[in-house]
Amino acid sequence: MTSASMAERGLTSARIRHYHHRIVLQRLRRLGEASKADLARAANLTNTAIGEIVSDLQSYGLISVVGKRYHGQRGQPATLLRLEPTGAYGIGVRIDRNRIETALVDLGGHLVDKRSHDHPLPPPQEALALIAADVAALHATAEGASPGRVLGIGLAQPYNLGAWLDRLNLDIPALAQWDSFDFSAALQEATGLDVHAENDGTAAAIAELFYGFGRESDDFVYFFIGPAIGGGVVLAGDYRRGATGNAGDVAVLPVPPSRLPSTPPPKGPFDILLARASVAALMRHLNWHGHKVSEPNELPAAIAACPQALEEWIADCVEALVGPVLSAQALLDVPNVVLDGDLGTPIMKEIVARLETALVAAIPEARSAPTLRLGTFGSTAHALGAATLPLFIDFAPRATVSASARPIAALGETRA
Repeated sequence: MTSASMAERGLTSARIRHYHHRIVLQRLRRLGEASKADLARAANLTNTAIGEIVSDLQSYGLISVVGKRYHGQRGQPATLLRLEPTGAYGIGVRIDRNRIETALVDLGGHLVDKRSHDHPLPPPQEALALIAADVAALHATAEGASPGRVLGIGLAQPYNLGAWLDRLNLDIPALAQWDSFDFSAALQEATGLDVHAENDGTAAAIAELFYGFGRESDDFVYFFIGPAIGGGVVLAGDYRRGATGNAGDVAVLPVPPSRLPSTPPPKGPFDILLARASVAALMRHLNWHGHKVSEPNELPAAIAACPQALEEWIADCVEALVGPVLSAQALLDVPNVVLDGDLGTPIMKEIVARLETALVAAIPEARSAPTLRLGTFGSTAHALGAATLPLFIDFAPRATVSASARPIAALGETRA
């Protein structure tokens, strides 16, 4: 064998080991606690291989021993392992048209700390100063608990922040500046941390993949009903970006015009989904009924005063969702659809229940309706997903991991 082929073989072996590190971390995340034997079965690895990988991950500070399993087995009690929460941290920045959130998440998926600002989005440079200060505070918190373990910043924001303002009932002049400003680069320069940017719907889907329904399934389409509506696509255990990072941009899917009198007529024969299936549409309908709502925190009182408006909007929202959900299933051949939102569990459960019924009634011949699941995180999904993004990039098994990502061993060395 030539020296060149030996070098190539060595590189391949290193990449395989790198991938196995990530597989074991994924399996342990899904199991919560597990023995080496559990992990060997879950990862389809030999006992010898799993022993070496567990030893590596313990030395990097990414997994720890939590106790012994004394029941349900013969012989010596098995040592139980878990992800070590202080082994790594991610900082997330979520930017929306009326809200800025900055969050610190540990490797166990716990929201350690969060900062939020509820007001119309200021110009980019003003927002940068505010966010950089919040990032510095959260970074200091992580450094105090476990120095050198912050992997970077995840940035989640809607693309085209200055668009569709009429459908979102907004008049915020500063938004036009955001579409030509590279906030990711500016934030990286201001903080000195690596910044990974994604669409906010994709970020929320990453939270669901890493810490929610993704523990059970590798394939689903994700919808999130917020001020607008966003989404993400998860296939084979990895999120999909698309050519411009907008995969899962369900907000602009064409739908028939709403029959609600509160909805402005579209400019053509079709409207877009965000005009009907969004918190902005619900607020607009409550206002039409005479219950003034200008901020999301005013929604509960307005809904309690006018349940009829909520009922009418839910019916219209569900009707609008049927076509996009069935289209996503047909195009991607996914068995699961996850629906989450900002409206609280009772309202979201009602939407899911009605949508399940509507999907069964609308499903084409020879097809089955997708399994519909309520999302896990509600209003924290975007911030959690943004903070999870650096953890996902460095620790999740991905199709491209062997060619592009830094080895976990290297991360361990830099944090030793």
